[in-house]
Amino acid sequence: MSHHLVVQAPALPQATLEQLAAACGADTIRRTGPCRAVLSPCPAPVEPALALLAATLGVDIARIADGARFADFGLIVSDMDSTLITIECIDEIADMHGLKPEVAAITERSMKGELDFAQSLIARVALLEGLDEAALERVYLERVRLTRGAETLLAACRAHGVRFMLVSGGFTFFTERLKATLGLDYAYANELEVTGGRLTGRVKGDIVDAAAKRRLLIERRDALGLAPAQVIAMGDGANDLLMLAEAGLGVAFDAKPVVREKAAVAINHVGLEGVLGLFDA
Repeated sequence: MSHHLVVQAPALPQATLEQLAAACGADTIRRTGPCRAVLSPCPAPVEPALALLAATLGVDIARIADGARFADFGLIVSDMDSTLITIECIDEIADMHGLKPEVAAITERSMKGELDFAQSLIARVALLEGLDEAALERVYLERVRLTRGAETLLAACRAHGVRFMLVSGGFTFFTERLKATLGLDYAYANELEVTGGRLTGRVKGDIVDAAAKRRLLIERRDALGLAPAQVIAMGDGANDLLMLAEAGLGVAFDAKPVVREKAAVAINHVGLEGVLGLFDA
């Protein structure tokens, strides 16, 4: 099977494309838009030297099989925080409690893979004990914003019949609202325990960690009768690695280094529309 190299960035100077073409062995440069070009053929997998060159040039690259189409997929499984939306919800909730620096520091280490996710979540949620439940609504209304390109990607999912599943180590308060507002097909997350209108500092039920994300992907994939190759997974943190590895195409989106290194594709310079940009129409 022959492959080509997709190049995406906010700007694509001709010199940049020529450097990449020479590095990957391509003899044809085809511009398909102001932010996208296709270099063909790309006979060999992306080696570290080519990835480093792309990073130095400030572009995203991906080696894609000729003829691959977005419509060939049946399911996208996405992380929520810092992927579908621009914030880490737990950090913003903590800000309402005057504890953002403490909680954000734990979040950062967890996303880098330096801490066990479940243990770090329990520790962070414990710091929220006593916070008025109304703070969650404030975070949703005042701070939750979709990542650039999210609406374009979701519109394409609807147009091509690709189901969209949100699987988050965050909280159902946010995933359920996003599901209803955006028309997402499925959503899974952790549930914060609330008593008397205040957070207890505990999570109800099993924690949605890396293993749970992978399991939920497999269960939904099998329920839809899809092959592994028909699933895209995208996320930014270490707790997304198992589901990215399980998908036919794992996308590290604006991700931590440990995720970028292991994912099949990394998108750092364009928005979520870059997932669509991996494929020709």
